Amino acid sequence: MRDVWSFLLGLAVGLCAAFSIYRRYRAQRQELRRLNEEIDQILHGNTHLELSRFREGDINVLRDEIYKMTVRLREQTERLSEDKCNLADALADISHQIRTPLTSLNLMNARLMGGGLTGEERQRICLDMRKMLERIEWLVTSLLKMSKLEADAITFNIEEIRMEEFAGAALEPFRIQAEIRDIHLETAGEADVSFRGDRAWTLEAVGNIIKNCMEYTPEGGSILVAWEENPLYVQIAVTDSGPGIAPEDLPHLFERFYRGKNAGEGSFGIGLSLAQMIVSRENGVIRAENAPEGGSRFAVRFYKSTV
Repeated sequence: MRDVWSFLLGLAVGLCAAFSIYRRYRAQRQELRRLNEEIDQILHGNTHLELSRFREGDINVLRDEIYKMTVRLREQTERLSEDKCNLADALADISHQIRTPLTSLNLMNARLMGGGLTGEERQRICLDMRKMLERIEWLVTSLLKMSKLEADAITFNIEEIRMEEFAGAALEPFRIQAEIRDIHLETAGEADVSFRGDRAWTLEAVGNIIKNCMEYTPEGGSILVAWEENPLYVQIAVTDSGPGIAPEDLPHLFERFYRGKNAGEGSFGIGLSLAQMIVSRENGVIRAENAPEGGSRFAVRFYKSTV
């Protein structure tokens, strides 16, 4: 009789164990089926799907790893979408900004083709067309540079740059124009100051600032490029003797295509925006303000690396 009870007890325990294993197996199959359905949704583009939580075990570990992969896919998709929007915006910007000068070129060309012009008039129109083409070339080149910077497609070659030599090189392209307009170009600073940056790109940034100052400096005025150094940063300040910056323009100066109330006819409003993009890539900042003695002042700070 005892053997019978032992057998029945063993059978009951076995059945309970088998039923428990079956329930566990069935639950795991349901969890795997649900996980498989959720993975299928992710593969079809639903990267914002929140995966279900499962009981502790191998399936839950697998779920966590898949969730990490989903987050990475989501971030990659968002970056690609952002890059696509930036590219579309850049193309729209280029199209919009080129349309006006191209229209002017077509009108000038129509005048040339129409005849009835004196030699002097033809020469003047050809000169205007040449200037317009140079503006278009500068615009397209600047926009392409901005697009590359936004796409992080440019590698900066960081080196030690002597400030005195750099200031002279930054002013050099403007000396003829300054001489014609009787604008005095000046520099001031210690000879042994240097900073770390990409020489070509930093020249581009500071050159755009000087170009902006040239547009607003009257004949007989002056532009000063001064520099100073302290334990935290090297600062390059470009100051002009123009009318200064209107208070309503100050918050928007570095926005792309922003043209201030006193902007000239040939201004596109991208030089300062490009300068800011370059400087920020070099661990620097630009600040614009009205100088106490009059005119506008642009201060570029390159912060030193801390060890």
